Amino acid sequence: MKTYIKFIIISFLKSFLNIFLIMFALVLILNLLSELDFFKNLSVDNFFPFYLALLNSLSLIFEMFPFIFLISTQFFFINFFKNNELDIFKYSGLKNISIINIIGLLTFFIGILIIVIFYNLSSNFKNIYLELKSKYTSDNKYLAVITNNGLWIKDKISDKTIIINANKIEPNYLVETFISEFNKDFEVIRNIQAEKINIENNEWLIEDAKLFVQNTSTQVYNLKFKSNFNYKRIQSLFSNLSSLSIIELFELKKNYKLLGYSTVEVDIHIQKLSSYPFYFLLMTILSSIIMYNSRNFKNPSLKISIGLFCSVIIYYINNFFYVLGSTEKITLIVAIWVPLILLSLTNFLMLRNINEK
Repeated sequence: MKTYIKFIIISFLKSFLNIFLIMFALVLILNLLSELDFFKNLSVDNFFPFYLALLNSLSLIFEMFPFIFLISTQFFFINFFKNNELDIFKYSGLKNISIINIIGLLTFFIGILIIVIFYNLSSNFKNIYLELKSKYTSDNKYLAVITNNGLWIKDKISDKTIIINANKIEPNYLVETFISEFNKDFEVIRNIQAEKINIENNEWLIEDAKLFVQNTSTQVYNLKFKSNFNYKRIQSLFSNLSSLSIIELFELKKNYKLLGYSTVEVDIHIQKLSSYPFYFLLMTILSSIIMYNSRNFKNPSLKISIGLFCSVIIYYINNFFYVLGSTEKITLIVAIWVPLILLSLTNFLMLRNINEK
């Protein structure tokens, strides 16, 4: 490897690690304050809030990587401008576009490592965090999971424990459902079998139910059934996809299909992950263009402000397309990749005269 390439790579990695550690420290402090506030009236070990904050911080910092790459690139160039190192490279025959290519390829490679290693690690930590935190919330009494055997719900009403299994789920309805009610000694009180249950509200409506009490079965019409769950709550329980590894996401997608449940949110999450290395690359290129074009600005904070302003606009454009994709107003491919294509075209047009900067 040529000396100048090694020098550029090491300088960029130093800038990236410094910004990453600063951002991680800020996220950790904010998380710790939140956890301390949550546990202020609860009796827990003094280290426990810090442990939870650490577990949760990795998944939060993952969402900030586009900004981290943008700011890292800015500080990389600020140091180069300050030490006149870019001028030395330029006089040696190294073009500006070559420097952008080097840090761009490095960013893309780091992006792949972030998805393959960092994301799976952060999702595992997030899952541990949610399990530990749930023990101190009201949600610890309830459970809902999706397996290849359908949707399973554990509910608790007064001293009764209720186990619900549905083969399919539709908007506001459970389909092909079997419900078992148990007393506090976990003895069966009754079983309910129904083809379709309206779960729009917390008082479920079963139009045609078969009721099993001991050894007797009875047909019951318009049976009302109280639950802590409704359709919206069941949806929200499966919205925290950041706690699932890449393999678990594909497994969840398969189970969603078996259940007849929409896979749009899972598909968008998977596509977002696959697009992230390109997203990081484009943010690095954009930041490089901004730094070259603002090289004569004496105030470094102005350069950083311009970059952050552009990144915020890109963030909201991406979110706008994600929302359209999640509501199925546009296709998944358009929702994820069109913003990146537009950013690529913008970068390409702005790179044409970059060697003259």
